[in-house]
Amino acid sequence: MRMYDIIQKKRDRKELSEAEISYFIEGYTSGEIPDYQASALLMAIYINKMSRKETEHLTKAMLESGDTVDLSGVNGRKVDKHSTGGVGDKTTLILGPMVAACGLPFSKMSGRGLGHTGGTLDKLDSIEGFRTQLTEEEFLAIINKTKLCICSQSGNIAPADKKIYALRDVTATVDNISLIAASVMSKKLSLKSDAIVIDVKVGSGAFMKNLDDAYELSNEMVRIGQSFDRETVCYLTDMDQPLGNTVGNALEVAESVETLKNNGPKDLTELCLVLGEELLLLGNAAKTKEEARAKLLDTLESGAAYRKFLEMVESQGGNIEQIEDISKLPKAKHVLEVRSDAFGHVEAIEAEEVGKTALMVGAGRETKESEIDLSAGVVISKKIGDAVAAGDIIGYIHCNDEEVGKAACEKLKLAYSISKHFVPKRKLILGKVDRDGIKTY
Repeated sequence: MRMYDIIQKKRDRKELSEAEISYFIEGYTSGEIPDYQASALLMAIYINKMSRKETEHLTKAMLESGDTVDLSGVNGRKVDKHSTGGVGDKTTLILGPMVAACGLPFSKMSGRGLGHTGGTLDKLDSIEGFRTQLTEEEFLAIINKTKLCICSQSGNIAPADKKIYALRDVTATVDNISLIAASVMSKKLSLKSDAIVIDVKVGSGAFMKNLDDAYELSNEMVRIGQSFDRETVCYLTDMDQPLGNTVGNALEVAESVETLKNNGPKDLTELCLVLGEELLLLGNAAKTKEEARAKLLDTLESGAAYRKFLEMVESQGGNIEQIEDISKLPKAKHVLEVRSDAFGHVEAIEAEEVGKTALMVGAGRETKESEIDLSAGVVISKKIGDAVAAGDIIGYIHCNDEEVGKAACEKLKLAYSISKHFVPKRKLILGKVDRDGIKTY
């Protein structure tokens, strides 16, 4: 078998066999196939697309390029959740404790952020001593003890995906449904949970900018999950404005704690309830959505979810004093007000620009080597549909460099569009894709 022939075959719009895809993945991961040939194949895939079978074979080959984590030693049905990434998305920090407090094991391997979308592990780094790097034995022991663990991926989980993604990033081949689906699912399937719920973000602050592409990606991921006997459900959710009110690591941890105490923003709480309902149903922890929602609400009202978060922090070496008193989390030297120049109603917020504003003050990383300022970020005071008077505070910039912070204030102001007419609130849940097909909301 020759790589030249595989490239030529895909260039000519022919379907690659499982053996050919495996040959490519094994050869490129080991270093035997050079970047220039891998780039040529990726571009052929990008232009000519992949069939359903090819996408499944690619996912399988990437999954088998590294380790998997066997959860059979964990009692009960295991559930997992993934988000395609957005601005202010701290859902995992709230959803995990809620689900675990309902008695359902929630095991999640998360990643770090790059660019304007924050990573769950970066947020957890705001807590002194919190260990995200665990051995498999520690990971399983914590899940069995507390039913909740959020940690980093092993260095050998889907190594082919890491190498291929880095190449896609510099060869303009990122934006392909099959390549995205295989990338996401090869990592999700490596953790052998029983069911997966995927939050597919759609809008200006998300990777998927339009609804049609998001449905196509969701369909592909659900099909892949089913082909591996893993129940997979996708929810399409709005990312045309930040989720919740905070963007930035320590700020998002503080907002998560408040939400776990049942004092969180309505949109963030509602999203956690919707995703949680699905996880409880898939995990056989509830028979109806109504029962699931009642159980989840009880974890917030009774404090059980908050206590479960404390338990996770303690079990992973974190300083629980920072959770019991969120004023002890990392704090920026400067908090600058951003005021509206116009009056009316908030018509739009460019979520991506809000994320870039947070990145500007150090809350994200430009490159993998960039150091994050855990205390920096943005707080949003007005959301789409809210009334605004000239001079009203629409947000705050948390920063440690005042001059950079002042420039960030102007950038955040430009992210807002104010209309003199009434503007309705945005719909949060846009649709759902499961084994039965597409449902629009």
